[in-house]
Amino acid sequence: MTKPSALKTILRCKPVVDFLSDDEDERSLARTIGLFPLTMLGVGATIGTGIFVALTTAVPEAGPAVTLSFVIAGITAALTALCYAELASTVPAAGSSYSYAYATLGELAAFLIGACLLLEYGVSASAIAVGWGQYLNELLLVVTGWRLPEAIADPPGRGGIVNLPAVILVLLCLVLLLRGARESSTANAVLVVAKLAVLALFVVIALAHFSPANFHPFAPMGMLGIGSAASSIFFSYIGIDAVSTAAEEVKNPRRTLPLAIVLSLLIVTGAYILVALAAVGAQRWTVFAGQEAGLAVILHNLTGAAWPAVVLSLGAIASIFSVTLVVLFGQTRILYAMSRDGLLPAFFSRIDPVSHVPRQNTWVVAIGAALLAALVPLDVLVNLTSMGTLIAFATVSAGVIILRRTNPDLSRGYHVPLYPVLPVLSVLFCLYLIAGLPAGTYLLFAFWIGAACLIYFGYSMRRSALADAS
Repeated sequence: MTKPSALKTILRCKPVVDFLSDDEDERSLARTIGLFPLTMLGVGATIGTGIFVALTTAVPEAGPAVTLSFVIAGITAALTALCYAELASTVPAAGSSYSYAYATLGELAAFLIGACLLLEYGVSASAIAVGWGQYLNELLLVVTGWRLPEAIADPPGRGGIVNLPAVILVLLCLVLLLRGARESSTANAVLVVAKLAVLALFVVIALAHFSPANFHPFAPMGMLGIGSAASSIFFSYIGIDAVSTAAEEVKNPRRTLPLAIVLSLLIVTGAYILVALAAVGAQRWTVFAGQEAGLAVILHNLTGAAWPAVVLSLGAIASIFSVTLVVLFGQTRILYAMSRDGLLPAFFSRIDPVSHVPRQNTWVVAIGAALLAALVPLDVLVNLTSMGTLIAFATVSAGVIILRRTNPDLSRGYHVPLYPVLPVLSVLFCLYLIAGLPAGTYLLFAFWIGAACLIYFGYSMRRSALADAS
């Protein structure tokens, strides 16, 4: 048999029919998630750090015009969500963007997208866990007048030795994830309802103290600041991808996946813009810089009472817990999909016969996220996550166009409207936000992709299930 050329090897695509047959594999995951818990999975993975934590870093970048930054990020996410909805209804397999890239762009591109997703999910979980510690400290201060010592509350580079609360959060999520997908999604749905109620409380109180004067000057940093803020907060829209990582555990995926993606995005974008408007209207934009547990502090300053800050801190703690839970869930499913395709060791696709979850995989993900959260500052993590997210989103949008051309007769549960205009716009918006990221992020990302290429050419290319088939 003639050995395929290196070019043919890296461009080989996994047939869509193979993704569908994977569902019947003995290592497949159990379908236990319906529309409501899946929608809450998307909302749970999205509403959290972008509002509770990243707002205090985004407002100093854009001023009151941060509201436009959320609109730009929301439009980009909306365009991408429609593309995700089509691919999720066509290729309802675990792995989200990785699986879609494998079906459309080839094996090397899929592996690199998988690396982006691991960056997106793993680093994102760590960034979110850092923010959880900030609100826990604010709650302790308001209730007891005491806060955790800086040495165990902040990572190195921020005055501390280790971020212990972040480690505790990841380990709590690990315990729940090991119990199973149904239990994890149910717990997440309860937490999401609680945090939406808490954000509604914040909006009501903040709007009661709304001052139009706080919006002047509206855009002190100009369009450059608006774009930069939109780039840095975009990582919080990771929930769109998180929905599709659960594809193999969803009932009636061709209908449920696109509905959950669109519904979760509508809920999230509306909540983000309302909270941003209320926060900037209630407090001068110059005060946001360096303000930890920002929303709780705003309520405390506005009312002079402790209880609103306590309620909001509790809501933030529950909220950020649910985001971390879903993000860790997503990363385990990415590793599972890549391992099942032979691109990573079989260790990552072993399914526990009782809980039907990839147990060893989950332990590895949790330990890695805990170490990052304990030792790396928040701003570094946020920008790296945005880079990984945006590249994955752009790939999905391009994948819609490619799959329409290469497999026009595939059964699709949903079609992107105004094709091909919307997928092209989605790619352009993603590229615009990527351009707004700092230079240091590009260097770290290049190092990550270089390491991924070494793993692919050194291990994955020869071990791929497609190589065995050929």
